[in-house]
Amino acid sequence: MSLVELIAQADERGLVASGLACLDRCVPLYRCVPLLGGGDEVLRPLWANLADGSDTGEWGALLDKTRAQLGVADVMDAEDIEDEAALLVRRMLAAAPGVRSAAEARVWADGCSVASLQIHRLLDPAEDGADLVDSHRAGRTEGMSPLVAAELRRQITVLELLAEHGSGGLRRALEVSTEGRRVLRAVVSRRARHA
Repeated sequence: MSLVELIAQADERGLVASGLACLDRCVPLYRCVPLLGGGDEVLRPLWANLADGSDTGEWGALLDKTRAQLGVADVMDAEDIEDEAALLVRRMLAAAPGVRSAAEARVWADGCSVASLQIHRLLDPAEDGADLVDSHRAGRTEGMSPLVAAELRRQITVLELLAEHGSGGLRRALEVSTEGRRVLRAVVSRRARHA
């Protein structure tokens, strides 16, 4: 099943986990956290709220706190961000729905999926063409670079875990996200050394 189909069929928890996992893998890029070695725990309260599942009302307050911690007040004041990948991350966080509902989460998860694949494409000099992101999400994977292919697999895995195991799949989804963050950290570090 393609990523687009998985997003279309996912429930609210799966969609929020999908968007959160994309954000979790990429948010360190926003403030160069991978190179500074910190900030991995900034999204953990959101993961915990999703795992608990009983208090969806607290989600909005936790999201506001996370945005404040990362200095994401308004995506429209982003002229100070020259790096396109960092701007995409900022937009992902700014677009996160303040209320956890399936309709809003589906739009956010879909946007995060595209942004995360775009970020991986930007960081991988072997990947050509932004138009390929949509075709990859629809299941056409020929010509995909290893970095983008791995991110696509992670996104599919997260959605499959939540579809199969519900809240029981969240721990494994977080592990998949952590693995992806390590990959991006290594890519950014390598690029910095060769700059």
